[in-house]
Amino acid sequence: MPSTESTLSAAAGAGETGAGDRRRWFALAIVMTAAFMDLVDVTIVNIAIPSIQRDAGASFSQIQWITAGYALAFAAGLITGGRLGDIHGRKRLFLLGVSGFAVASALCGFAANPEMLVAARILQGAMAAMMVPQVLSIVHATFPAHERGKVFGLFGAIVGLGAVSGPLLGALLTEWNLFGLEWRPIFLINLPVGIGALLLGRRFIMESKAPRALRLDLVGVALVTLGLLMLLYPLTRGRELGWPLWGYASMAGSLVVCAALVAYERRKAARDGSPLVELSLFRVKSFAAGIAVQTVFGVGLGVFFLVWTLYMQIGLGWSALRAGLTGVPFSLAVSTAAGMSVQKLVPRFGRKVLQAGALVMAAGVLLYTAEAHRYGLSIASWQMALPLVVMGVGMGLIVAPLTDAVLSEVPREHSGSASGLINTVQQMGNALGLGLVSVVFFGEIDDRLTPTQVGPAFVHAFQHALGWVAAVMAVIFLLMFALPKRPAQHVEGAEAEDATEAEDATETVTGAGAAPGPEAQTAEEPELVP
Repeated sequence: MPSTESTLSAAAGAGETGAGDRRRWFALAIVMTAAFMDLVDVTIVNIAIPSIQRDAGASFSQIQWITAGYALAFAAGLITGGRLGDIHGRKRLFLLGVSGFAVASALCGFAANPEMLVAARILQGAMAAMMVPQVLSIVHATFPAHERGKVFGLFGAIVGLGAVSGPLLGALLTEWNLFGLEWRPIFLINLPVGIGALLLGRRFIMESKAPRALRLDLVGVALVTLGLLMLLYPLTRGRELGWPLWGYASMAGSLVVCAALVAYERRKAARDGSPLVELSLFRVKSFAAGIAVQTVFGVGLGVFFLVWTLYMQIGLGWSALRAGLTGVPFSLAVSTAAGMSVQKLVPRFGRKVLQAGALVMAAGVLLYTAEAHRYGLSIASWQMALPLVVMGVGMGLIVAPLTDAVLSEVPREHSGSASGLINTVQQMGNALGLGLVSVVFFGEIDDRLTPTQVGPAFVHAFQHALGWVAAVMAVIFLLMFALPKRPAQHVEGAEAEDATEAEDATETVTGAGAAPGPEAQTAEEPELVP
């Protein structure tokens, strides 16, 4: 077998690593484990929120920030994390992100108060933004084009496994109360995983860089983060503070910051061609509509998953384990429908599959509303199964093929920038949805409730929030009319056929958090560094 150095040297000339290099499969396992750790961390926290609220004495607004702070930091740093990897090396940034994620997880696990936990979660989201964009970038740099289909299939399986196992793992760790630590093991479990990924990653992952990486747009990052904070902070704290005038002024000011961002990005694109946001992409109708769909979809998911957990564990008084098991039919339905959607339905029916998914998910939400109203506090897990399966099928029909539909009309040279932007706005939408929980859920609950009033109040607020989620699905259905009727089918291996064209591309990978698929990769071949 040839040495690693000679294999990588040949790969640098051919644009792909040698097929005989088995080290790349160890590297794949390492980066997939890190991606799984991030996916599980998002879902595992939701199921433990009520335990955190009881044990740490967190207020409802602090609960929102425990989840929204992570999503906000993740969203704000995704594109920057991808660009840093292009410039300084994907392996280097991946290992730095893994190390920081493990440290932030330890800080979360040993948080002395809710304020420290919120700060540690924001740090954790920032480290995830440094780590996650490198995953598919490393895959793209390590595997030849004809093997990437198999790899992306594995990535999809990891996503599905994370969705299913996260709530269950969180429920078990919370219920077991290991060493009397209550909810803290849901964060501390990341420590051995992170240390293992760090040690093995240093040995098996090959370094790669983009030969013509773009410069960092720190002003753009600052404007995006400022605009989101000016919008989300008043939304999250407004009800608690009595909706002060400064809150409305801040939310209005976020629109001004957004306008300033657009103006600045236009000037930066004209000056040096390295803006944070490639505004020319929005001239593609399907992409602009897809960005809107991703944002609104993120809002709906952000609202649903948090209020669902609060409804089951605080409103109905269920244990974390029972709540986690109740969500299994939903997760299985999402995974099953996602596989069918990509492999069989979308190639035949195109955009109609995604629109059907929006309608099916809306129907599931309305069915859930009816069941919650009908059975009230006496509702059982099996009575939730049907609406959850319907919702899961609808979500699966949307989430898997959506990225491909959005990117299908985007010029090849902008595919990396576009896929990074898609993931960023989805995370921003999720953060916005979590912020809106104070309005659509807690806004329906009185500040002072007797123990006997808590259950009925949470059931009512849950039904009210579900009405908003159903409205979001209706908006998504309408926005999807702007998507292409039949997304372009990407043929695995096309990168190799277009290698000459790819060498002239100037975009680098910034969307490694995208849904798996060749379209999420840059047209530019990476530079491999032994």
